[in-house]
Amino acid sequence: MNRAKMISKIVAFHRDEDGPTTVEYAIMLAMILGVCILSVQALSDKTRDSFDQSAAAIDAAL
Repeated sequence: MNRAKMISKIVAFHRDEDGPTTVEYAIMLAMILGVCILSVQALSDKTRDSFDQSAAAIDAAL
């Protein structure tokens, strides 16, 4: 491959926006999934604590 052809391919690759856009969407998706998983985990912890407090109050009342 001659030098001009190689430079032309490098410039074309640099101008192509499909690759970086795909990576950006993958990173955003990973971040959104991470936030969703952490939110569900936090809500489940709070719900468990609430049920434990309710159970303790019922046991104390009986």
